[in-house]
Amino acid sequence: MARGQIELSKRSSLSNHYRNGSSPNGSHANSSKKGTKAKKARAQKSSSPKKKSKKKSASRSKKRSTGTKKSTAKKSIKKKANSRKSSSVSRRKSALPWNELRIAYEAMVRGRLNDEKCIVLYKQNKCHFQIGTAGHEAVQVAASQVFRAGKDWFYPYYRDMALCAGLGMTDREFMLNAMNKEDDPNSHGRQMPMHYGHKGLNIVNQSSPTGTQFLQAVGCALAAKRRGLNEVVYVSAGEGTCSQGDYHEALNWAARDKLPVVFLIQNNEFAISVPVREQLAGESVYQISSGYENLDRARIDGTDYLESYEALREAHSRALRGEGPTVIEALVPRLQSHSISDNHLKYRSQEDIDREKKRCPIAKFRSYLTKNGFVSKSELEEIDQQIKRAIDEAAEWAETQPDPDPAKALEFTVLEKHPWEGISEQEADGEEVYMVDALNHALHEELERDSDTFVFGQDVAHGKGGVFTVTTGLTDRFGNDRVFNGPLAEASIAGVAIGMATRGLKPIAEIQFGDYVWTAMMQIRNELAMMRYRSGGDFSCPAVLRIPVGGYIHGACYHSQNIEATFAHFPGLHIVLPSNATDAKGLLKAAIRSKDPVLFLEHKGLYRQVYAKGKEGGKDFLTPIGKAKVVREGSDLTIVTYGAIVQKSLLAAKELEKNGVSVEVIDLRTIVPLDMETIKASVKKTNRVLIAHEDVQFMGFGAEIAAQIVDQCFEHLDAPVRRIGMKYVAAVAHASAIESVVLPQNEDVLAGAQALLAY
Repeated sequence: MARGQIELSKRSSLSNHYRNGSSPNGSHANSSKKGTKAKKARAQKSSSPKKKSKKKSASRSKKRSTGTKKSTAKKSIKKKANSRKSSSVSRRKSALPWNELRIAYEAMVRGRLNDEKCIVLYKQNKCHFQIGTAGHEAVQVAASQVFRAGKDWFYPYYRDMALCAGLGMTDREFMLNAMNKEDDPNSHGRQMPMHYGHKGLNIVNQSSPTGTQFLQAVGCALAAKRRGLNEVVYVSAGEGTCSQGDYHEALNWAARDKLPVVFLIQNNEFAISVPVREQLAGESVYQISSGYENLDRARIDGTDYLESYEALREAHSRALRGEGPTVIEALVPRLQSHSISDNHLKYRSQEDIDREKKRCPIAKFRSYLTKNGFVSKSELEEIDQQIKRAIDEAAEWAETQPDPDPAKALEFTVLEKHPWEGISEQEADGEEVYMVDALNHALHEELERDSDTFVFGQDVAHGKGGVFTVTTGLTDRFGNDRVFNGPLAEASIAGVAIGMATRGLKPIAEIQFGDYVWTAMMQIRNELAMMRYRSGGDFSCPAVLRIPVGGYIHGACYHSQNIEATFAHFPGLHIVLPSNATDAKGLLKAAIRSKDPVLFLEHKGLYRQVYAKGKEGGKDFLTPIGKAKVVREGSDLTIVTYGAIVQKSLLAAKELEKNGVSVEVIDLRTIVPLDMETIKASVKKTNRVLIAHEDVQFMGFGAEIAAQIVDQCFEHLDAPVRRIGMKYVAAVAHASAIESVVLPQNEDVLAGAQALLAY
């Protein structure tokens, strides 16, 4: 037993029995027709004391409604919610032995006292943030006792301290987290306290933008289902987060595929200061979550441990039976301000706060334990004191532990070693193919090579094979489990890919057009790019997002955008943009085998261009990511380019050659990592540089290249660095006459080169 820790009682065989999915009380009561008979039978068996309990619950709910008039719909919802309190709960009360109840009580108290200790540490300037769990403990601990630590998977939110305590996170680990120590298993000092993650307990590292976890949990559950694993995924949030589109997208996908996910929504009626009546239609998560076939719902008193345990046990068992996801809305009080930075007296009355304190789940559980003869008040007080002493000792110990090493501050953004490192540039010796076919062949080969590889996105499956036919034939060859359609929702595609990748699968997800990637921005920027870093390397998301980009196809405003400059600003992502079929295949295969996330940008205008054809490499043909290629050697001028402008640069070079000018053309191939070594070597040789790209010139990626050239090669320059790019207009126009003015043309590249040569 570690110093500062109190030894908790071992979980009984009864608890493990329920964790393994056994259901002695029948199937989960739900809103489907299947469960109607069972529900009616349970309702008929309910005893008189149970009816009184319902009235009290309804009365409590009425008090918490802040005085607003209840609608008929809301009363109906409450009736359905209260119907969950079936006789099985009464039987459960006698079925749970003292050692089970003691585990639950200890976890609740540990959650509360660790929480309060963090407030003390904050006042002592030893902890820099706190966000409380007080009031949520009963339902969280119930979840920890139903779900299986190290077996099931967990996507908590920042109030889930009691859940983590029940799953096995120690007091020492809580204190390491509070003080941002190197050995904190949650983030190793990289995140604020209460952002939970624990590799050993299958708690996936979580972030501040609450709501992103929903879709990742769906991806995690999809991974479990595809692998045939007997796992259930827990994901939680507050009621305010259910206003996010990601919540409804997650319900849709989980219900569509009947995935083993339990959504626990802890409704404390305040999203910081915004009351639930200003947040949700009908003030009910239960109500706004309706309409999804295969989705079960429940609305429970989250301060009642036994009711919470029963609802979660049924949801868990239902998921294990393959019947689909469940949403549980748990009504709980928030007994503290939103966080240590908040003062809830600014928007709540003292009367309201005092009333909520009477709903304290720990006090309620103490009363149940003593009144039913499980334990005396003095024995509970002794347990409390033991836990408090253990937490105080854990805090003292944590203070002596090392802070994060500043020398490691830059680690874990990406891996230092990759499958392509040490591989020299290979020469492809196969037949010439179009880029679209080279990409298709790469996907075929990688799906064949690794059974953990999956392809999905909008229209990618079956006969369509993608709007550009890149995925043609993949479903026929590998089946709908491995190549499948996603909903028309980019955040869903990215979020699910992250969840799958975190589980060790290799998702290759397609965002149909770069113009529509922006709804997935939160998932890509705050999750995909940051997972490895913010978890100190404990978790990673080696997903590949294939994204068609670019103009020159009369795509107009919303089928012509270039996105590389925006995403290049987010460390943690590799970004690839090939200009020909040979590189496209080699780079895509390297991206798929990478252990880091890759945005694989494919220029739509090059898919079937004859000049973009190239010889095809074999099954193990890899093009190193982060290595540019000199596609034409020269001595008088360097053109640095990529994508569709490579061909225009080569044409300009040929035209200048007629006048005796030798132009070197560099195809970057990879935006990030940027190969500055190849660029610098060329600049030192030619002393003049033109940077040409299709994206808007202002703040385009060329500006970064130019800045680095000036910084690192200034003494080798005989002329200013010049850039060519799209004109500064809002979008690419559809009409050819306007499109040709907006986008860089052959003559623009030629004119830019001539101006540099004349300087």
